[in-house]
Amino acid sequence: MPILPPADELHQRIAELRAEHRGLDEQIARLAANPDDDLEAKRLKRRKLQLKDSIFKLECMLIPDEPA
Repeated sequence: MPILPPADELHQRIAELRAEHRGLDEQIARLAANPDDDLEAKRLKRRKLQLKDSIFKLECMLIPDEPA
């Protein structure tokens, strides 16, 4: 069974990822006004999805295992 980092470290990392996720929202909104940056917008959206997946995985690590 893998050793999990302490819960406070997980909470801190989740907060950092959420902040980056919000920042990408703002960048994507600015790029939406300029259709010439479509490739950059796609790259940012892909990164945003990666962050969402990472946040979900970390949040799952915080859920205690239920006994069988």
